[in-house]
Amino acid sequence: MLIGQEPAYRARFPALYSDFRSQRTLNPDGYHANIAAWQGALSSLCLRGLLSSRGSSSSLLILSVDELLPHHFENHRFGQPLALGTVIRQAVADHRFLSVNTFLYPQAATLSRNLSSITWSAAQWTARQLGIIDRVNGEDSLPTGRYVIVSNVEAVSREFKRQTVGKSSQFDRIFTRRQFQAVYAPILVAGQCLSEDDMEVLLTFLSRNMRVIDYDGEIIRIRQPSDEPRISPEDAAVASIKELTANLRHQTNVLNDQIDSLNREVRAALERENRIAAHASLKSKKLAESLLAKRYATLHQLEDIAAKVEQASDQVQLVNVMKSSANALRNLNNRVGGSETVQEVMGHIREQISDVDEVAAILAESTGEIVNESEIDEELEALETEARGKVQLEEGQGITQGEDPTAEGIQSRLAALSTPPSEIIPDKGQSNSETIEARVAGLSLEHS
Repeated sequence: MLIGQEPAYRARFPALYSDFRSQRTLNPDGYHANIAAWQGALSSLCLRGLLSSRGSSSSLLILSVDELLPHHFENHRFGQPLALGTVIRQAVADHRFLSVNTFLYPQAATLSRNLSSITWSAAQWTARQLGIIDRVNGEDSLPTGRYVIVSNVEAVSREFKRQTVGKSSQFDRIFTRRQFQAVYAPILVAGQCLSEDDMEVLLTFLSRNMRVIDYDGEIIRIRQPSDEPRISPEDAAVASIKELTANLRHQTNVLNDQIDSLNREVRAALERENRIAAHASLKSKKLAESLLAKRYATLHQLEDIAAKVEQASDQVQLVNVMKSSANALRNLNNRVGGSETVQEVMGHIREQISDVDEVAAILAESTGEIVNESEIDEELEALETEARGKVQLEEGQGITQGEDPTAEGIQSRLAALSTPPSEIIPDKGQSNSETIEARVAGLSLEHS
């Protein structure tokens, strides 16, 4: 009972295993909840490789619906699910499951489905009118076939896109169908390997729906914006070189292992003193070494060719870039109008700059009275002289105030004084005043 491995579904076993077809009208929410739960379980179990009884040929993206499918979900208490057919038909109607032919060849499948749906609908209507079948009360039959699970394809495609981000080299992006299968089938789903049918479905989805690869049935190319829309003969040549190189490397590994094994056989034969066996093993070893040397020579030639091809491819891309750059420059130059147009524009610019300078000169002219510059210079010189006198006076006062008050300073100042005179000369001002007083007194006596 595989669904028992999903903890989210254990509490809903009674509803999931019941015939819930009638709930489509009576309880639409419950009906759609059961449908979604079953569809999620089928997708998850299929992607984990748990719904196949074919061993290594199991498919992770394609669900095989047959009479054995209900046995995968058989429960000892509830038995087999009673509405599994309705679940699958609803998934097909919602385009969650698509038949393999519909997925791979949608145009042909659409035409076939339209024709068959008309006859089938008419037959169902007739049978219901006659009471032969009852879609609700009748047994829920399985729509047998192989169906692509779209959600699984989308999940694997996202993983592929994540793993191929940054691959820019031509030899990293081009594969043959066999190479692509060998490289990506084991790594896109953890713990599982995609089958041949899975890979065809994945390649179709990547090229047609996601447009991340180019695929022509034989060659796969991871798409780059600069690539041509179709796979070219050069791409096919690169894929062939890659495949042949891989085959030669495998052969060299096998030959190296064979030579090591023959060496051991030679030593073992010599230890047993079996000269004939040792001679035969040694001869086989020499032949293997000769073949290995040839394989290595061919491998080196292919590697050299691959390097030249990749170099040429890079040169092609470089030339294309240069061509597009030249076209861009030509278009820009055409938009400029050529050298004559540029010279004319520059002439206009120079004229306008000259006009601007002339206007600026006019605006800078003074509109006030003319000032005598000589008077300004004389007044400035007088102010400078007055300022210097004040500075010198302040410096003299500073020296006086800064005299040394000590005894040595006093002595030095006394020594600097002049010697006093031997006679006291009367003050000229005082003798003049006495003469004036005597004259005044004489005048007063004469008048009396």
